[in-house]
Amino acid sequence: MDIKVFRTFLEVVREKHFGRAADNLYITQAAVSARIKQLESFFDTTLFVRDRNAIKLTSAGERLVPYAQNMVRTLEQAKTELLLTKDYAIQLTIAGTPNIWDAFLQHWLSVVTEELQGYSFRADVLSLDQMTRAQIERTLDIGVSFDPMKSDEIASQQVAMLELVMVCSAKKDQSSALSEGYVYVDWGTRFASEHAERHAKMPPPYLRTSNGQIALNFILEKGGAAYLPRVVAAPFIESGQLYEVDGQQPWYRPVYLSYRKDAVALSAITQVAKLIDKTEPLTPFVLQQAGEGSE
Repeated sequence: MDIKVFRTFLEVVREKHFGRAADNLYITQAAVSARIKQLESFFDTTLFVRDRNAIKLTSAGERLVPYAQNMVRTLEQAKTELLLTKDYAIQLTIAGTPNIWDAFLQHWLSVVTEELQGYSFRADVLSLDQMTRAQIERTLDIGVSFDPMKSDEIASQQVAMLELVMVCSAKKDQSSALSEGYVYVDWGTRFASEHAERHAKMPPPYLRTSNGQIALNFILEKGGAAYLPRVVAAPFIESGQLYEVDGQQPWYRPVYLSYRKDAVALSAITQVAKLIDKTEPLTPFVLQQAGEGSE
């Protein structure tokens, strides 16, 4: 089965329209239809149904999606690594959760690419489950998260400690901050359980998000409070845009780096992991925001 057939299937899934999928793939709509029919013939099932002017996946189509994604991703990874081998380069694929990138991985990636020569990198944003699966399938070299990965094939080591501090757009005590526009940010499984214990009597949060940058932008624009990394919040505290909440206790979240125990690029992974010590979590975007707010 040609990999183009699976790419076409995923593009139709994304667009929910044969014509737009054809435009994105630079092929005719007839070619898209032919590839989908080829796929349906191979699996002897219907993958899409038309609902008025929309296209929807059948239950069989929904089950095929993760397999198609894995096949395309694996073959692309293999193709890239084989091409890189010709130039004696090593590719390392790095992934982290959205909050990990916001906290410090963005700058860490800059440090890595500057200091290591002869390497090629790929950076992705994935959930913990996606990172675990990708490492088991050997399509991910390094995963960084707030929770260790649970698999006998994967090694997880603590590489950093992130301090979270409750900040607010106005001077408030903890009780007021939690009851007036509080934004709950998902900082991992352990944080969720500890947060439930520490703030058991608080009302439901005004907003929930899995992204610290969303929380930061929201409280800067609309007001409110949230737990954010101290290094990210510090410039805004200095510029007077945010305040530390009175009476709050900081939170310390361990950061874990995970990789396959039998990874082919184990020596390179170890070398890259050491560069976390040189990471300063501030990004140019964060500093720019804080600078603009102080003008």
